[in-house]
Amino acid sequence: MFAMHPTLLVGPADWDPARLPREEFAARMPALWDACDSGVAGAIVYGSPRDHAELAYFTHFTPKLEPAIALIPRQGAPRLLVGGGVNMLGAAKPLTFVETLLPLREPGKTIARCRDELGSSGLVLVNGDAMPFGMRQEIENALGGPLPDATPLVAQAMRCKSPCELALIRAACASLDAAFSTMREAQRGGQGITDIVHAGEQAAWWRGAQDVRSLFGPDGSLAPFTGLDHAPADPLQIYLAVCHDGYWAEGFAVLARTEPPLAIAARAALDEALPLAKPGTPHRALVERIAQAVGVRPHPITHNDFGGTIGLALDVAGCLTGTSDRSFVSGEVFSIRVGMREPNESAIVSAMIAITASGHEVLWPGARQ
Repeated sequence: MFAMHPTLLVGPADWDPARLPREEFAARMPALWDACDSGVAGAIVYGSPRDHAELAYFTHFTPKLEPAIALIPRQGAPRLLVGGGVNMLGAAKPLTFVETLLPLREPGKTIARCRDELGSSGLVLVNGDAMPFGMRQEIENALGGPLPDATPLVAQAMRCKSPCELALIRAACASLDAAFSTMREAQRGGQGITDIVHAGEQAAWWRGAQDVRSLFGPDGSLAPFTGLDHAPADPLQIYLAVCHDGYWAEGFAVLARTEPPLAIAARAALDEALPLAKPGTPHRALVERIAQAVGVRPHPITHNDFGGTIGLALDVAGCLTGTSDRSFVSGEVFSIRVGMREPNESAIVSAMIAITASGHEVLWPGARQ
């Protein structure tokens, strides 16, 4: 789900080896090398403050102001090129286990030197489509042409979560649950829309969130903050996303003193479809079950897109569509949503689930909302 990206990332992003030990990262690159041609000697992994899932997957580093590039050889220690100059290296060190940090200057020349040190021209690019055009052109010119794109291989590896990753997603879900509980209490206390949403965001921040994003609307629409609104709202449609240690949880819910009929119907449709979320079941089966329940009342936000995988990236393109040819796999985490709209009422509800060996585990909501 797309939401407003903050101008400055301010939440805690330091690498904590107790949460994500170095061994966790050491196991990730071999999977990429196994999937690549044997002639590939290294990977160039790009990340920006907005688009850094792959970079964080391999280095834990979250760029806060300017982009960064990881140079990861098949043999040897990785290096991290950090934007912002030499003065930023000290601030960047706690964010990653990578020991060699260099300023991101003249990336083309730096990467060419790295290639020469490896003694091989076999490099692949990860997340290159997110690079500024000038930077990518500079790197390709220095290396003699375009590089093979290994992003799909990394995306495939990122889909199945390790036990450590699931623990971080559960922490994000716990904060998401606390935020929605706080918003419900604020609404029942008669507070206005701005104060309700702000209370939920604050609850997540107090629990150590790295990032929090919200969309809301009293009429079922979803929009970010554009000003103060102290009017009460019942019902109030909310979307909230919370990030912990780089891993996201998101949720849709309708806040109301008495749950509206359409929200009840949407929740029933979701509950009916969730048993299909198990290993080997085609995505289309779940999509068709939800579409059948929604019928002629689809919400425009969820029309033909009932969610997708979630983890280090929040805005992954939805895969729960009628055109998906994939099936559920154990270890994946999904955000699944159902939306309905009628002339005078609308509702979107959702759930976070982890696919297990025998079915699925509901990660959010923690209790019936």
